Amino acid sequence: MMIRSQWETLPNGCRVVTALMNHVESVSMGVWVGAGGRCETKELSGASHFVEHLLFKGTKRRSAREISQTIEGRGGDINAFTQEESTCYYARVATSQTWEAMDVLLDMMLHSRFASVDIRKERDVVIEEIMMVRDQPHQQVEEMLGELMWKNHALGRPIAGTVETVRKFTRETLLAYKDRYYTPSNMVLAFAGKVDHRACVERVKKAFSVRGPILSRRFSPLGGEVAQHPFRALHKDIEQTHLALGFRGFGRHDPRRYALKLLSVILGENMSSRLFQVIREQHGLAYSIQCGGHLFDDTGAFVVTAGLDRDRLERALTLIVREIRKLKDKPVGKLEFNRARDYSMGQIQLGFETTTSQMMWVGEHILSYGRVKSPEEGIQALQAVSFQDVQRLAEDLLCPARCSLALVMPHVTEGLKKGLLKTVQQMS
Repeated sequence: MMIRSQWETLPNGCRVVTALMNHVESVSMGVWVGAGGRCETKELSGASHFVEHLLFKGTKRRSAREISQTIEGRGGDINAFTQEESTCYYARVATSQTWEAMDVLLDMMLHSRFASVDIRKERDVVIEEIMMVRDQPHQQVEEMLGELMWKNHALGRPIAGTVETVRKFTRETLLAYKDRYYTPSNMVLAFAGKVDHRACVERVKKAFSVRGPILSRRFSPLGGEVAQHPFRALHKDIEQTHLALGFRGFGRHDPRRYALKLLSVILGENMSSRLFQVIREQHGLAYSIQCGGHLFDDTGAFVVTAGLDRDRLERALTLIVREIRKLKDKPVGKLEFNRARDYSMGQIQLGFETTTSQMMWVGEHILSYGRVKSPEEGIQALQAVSFQDVQRLAEDLLCPARCSLALVMPHVTEGLKKGLLKTVQQMS
């Protein structure tokens, strides 16, 4: 499926991008902001996420209830999410409600009250969200892995921050953070659906003429001084052992990302993958096991996660390492390789059938790459990957020197730790 996209930069620095889908009667729109967990100092950890919450708490023109009712009261949806390098506020509405929904989103961006009473209440809400993650070991183990892979760096801190940092946020601190990053030159307004590009540009230009400071950079590049630690295990009284095995690698601009996608599919991204077939189907050691790449601007990670039988962790890790060794030692067979490539290309094609998926694609691409990459470009890049490319990537990336292992488990001993680390070394 082609994306019929257009984009341009307004005089205030804001970028407007549209994806035309004439066959639908809806529009998805998003305000993308180049602010996320990676932009924060240690003391400000969680600020991006906290600001995201506060923008829904009311503006000078609308209460929190009116913000949601304006969209939901006409059958639409409104929500937001915060990532390491961006935050997105988005809505999906009928075509006839396009401009009202846009007005709501820009009202949130420009005129949020940041009332002290709302900050006090939302502080408790965010702390409950942090506690919820602690109660869900499959999420907690991934946060632990991040801490290991980017020790004492913003990428290694949880997006929501910590209870300690969230309790210290003041209105002045949060407003200063928002004023720094929520500027036109650091925003992308993305529309997908039955939209007219010129009308979107003119509406945004009229509603959003305010200027702001231009950021010299959103975050510092990852330097070689950022340490990576190999192991951490957390004792918890749970029925399963939760594992996250991560390999620190390259960023989203690296051409090897297409080989990484195929490696991920072959190793553990779907039910046909090696890890699923071996760990779950053949040995019954896990209900859930999967892997995937997480790519940032100048770095990234390839991560294997699993919820495992609590008494057979060592056996499961041995099998995971064995499958990794196979990828490094022997090129993938033609049938398996073609199946992984067809799956990846099919996922691209199936991923653009909704207005929300196209809005997410064009908005994130403008923010991250400065242009919209077509699905056809991705398909062509996947077709250019060879068996040897995947094997070379496995040899370079899936090695002990790049590896960290995080565990949330019912029993932790020094002997078990030594045995697990010895197993990881067998990837060499």
